[in-house]
Amino acid sequence: MQALSLTALILLVLALGCRVWLLFRQMQSVRRARAQVPEAFADAVPLAAHEKASDYTVAHARLGIFDAILDAALLVLLVWGGLIAWIDASWRSTGLEGVALGLAVVVSVYLLGAIVGWPLSLYRVFGIETRFGFNRMTCVLYVVDLLKGLLLASILGLPLLAAVLWLMENSGRWWWLYAWLVWAGFSLVLTWAYPALIAPLFNRFQPIPDPELAKRIESLLQRCGFTSRGVFVMDGSRRSAHGNAYFTGVGRHKRIVLFDTLVERLAPPEIEAVLAHELGHFRLHHIRRRLLVTLGTGLAGLALLAWLARQPSFYETLGGGQPSAHVALLLFFLVVPVFSFWLAPLAAAWSRRHEFEADRFAREHAAANDLASALVKLYKDNATTLTPDFLYSAFFDSHPPAPVRIARLRAGSS
Repeated sequence: MQALSLTALILLVLALGCRVWLLFRQMQSVRRARAQVPEAFADAVPLAAHEKASDYTVAHARLGIFDAILDAALLVLLVWGGLIAWIDASWRSTGLEGVALGLAVVVSVYLLGAIVGWPLSLYRVFGIETRFGFNRMTCVLYVVDLLKGLLLASILGLPLLAAVLWLMENSGRWWWLYAWLVWAGFSLVLTWAYPALIAPLFNRFQPIPDPELAKRIESLLQRCGFTSRGVFVMDGSRRSAHGNAYFTGVGRHKRIVLFDTLVERLAPPEIEAVLAHELGHFRLHHIRRRLLVTLGTGLAGLALLAWLARQPSFYETLGGGQPSAHVALLLFFLVVPVFSFWLAPLAAAWSRRHEFEADRFAREHAAANDLASALVKLYKDNATTLTPDFLYSAFFDSHPPAPVRIARLRAGSS
C-alpha cells in the first residue's frame, strides 16, 4: 500500500505539471494568432472581437493555472499532510460517532474546499467576466444563488451521504452494491425532477414568445419525432451575457432550453439549426449512453472502494488516520481524480465525437449553413477562441475546435 501513496503523489505532481504546461500552450497559441482573424472567419468575426476572445481565453487560462496549483496544494495538505486525520480527530473529541461523525467530517472537508476556492470563484465572476462585459450578476444575486445551492445540497446531498455511510457501516461486504443502487436511483430521480422542480429555483422558464419561431420549432420537433414538455426560453441574461442551449430531463419531463441571449442574437433558421443539433443528442442516444457510463463507472468505483476500505494500510499510507467509513470515502474521492486525470483525453474525444454526430443529424433536418452561421455568431459573442492549441483542445475540450467544426459543416453543405 505504500506504493499506492507514492504512485498517487507522483501522478499528482505529473498531472499538475501537465495541466499547467497545457494551459501555457493554450495561452501561447491564442497570443500568437491574436493580431489576425483566421481566414475562414474573416468575413464574420471582426478583428476587435477576435482580440477580445484571445484576451478572454488567456485570462481564464491564467486563472486556471492558479486554480490547479491551489487544488493540488489543498489535496497534499488533506491527504499527505494529515489534515483529514486532524479534522476527524477533532470531531471525535466532541463525542460524535457513527453516521453523525461521518457527516460532520465530510461536510467539514467539503466546506474547507469551497472556502479555499471561493476567492478564485469571485475573481472569475466579478473580475474576468465583468472586465470582458459578460457578467450581469449582482452581489446580492451571487449570495442568493450561493445560499440556495448550499440549502439544496443540504436537502438532497446530506440524506444521500448519510444513507451511503450507514450502508458502509452496517450492511456487510456487499454494502457497495446497495450503495450503488441507492445512488443510481437518486441520480435517475434527480435527472427526472431537475427540469421541473430544481431549475426553476434559479431561473425563469417561459414558452417561446415569437409565434412564427414557435411554429418553426414545432415543425422541427415533428420531423424529428420528438415529444417533450416543450422548448423553453431561460432568463440566462440575469447572470451572464453568454448564449447557450441545452437538453435536459428524461421521460415526460425532458425539455430543450434556450438562453434568452441566444434567441435575441440568432435568426429563426439559425435557432432551428441549433435545436436540430440538440435534438440529435437525444435521437442518437448520447444522453442515455453518458448516463449508463456514469452508472457503470460508479459501480466499479464503489467496488474498488469496498476493497480498499478493508485494508488498514490504505488509511496509514494516505494519512487518513483512524480507519472508518467516512475517512475511506473521503480519501478515495480525493485521490481518484489524480488517476482519472489521464483519462480526460478519452472522455473529451468521446464527447467531441458526439458533437460531430449531432452536427450530422442537424444537417439532415436543417440547413448546415444556418448551423455554421449560428455557431460563428456564438463563438464571436461568447469570446470563444478560434485558435486553440491542438494539444490543449485534445485533452480538455468537450466540443470540437471552432475551425474544425465549421470546416466540416461547410464541407457538408456543399
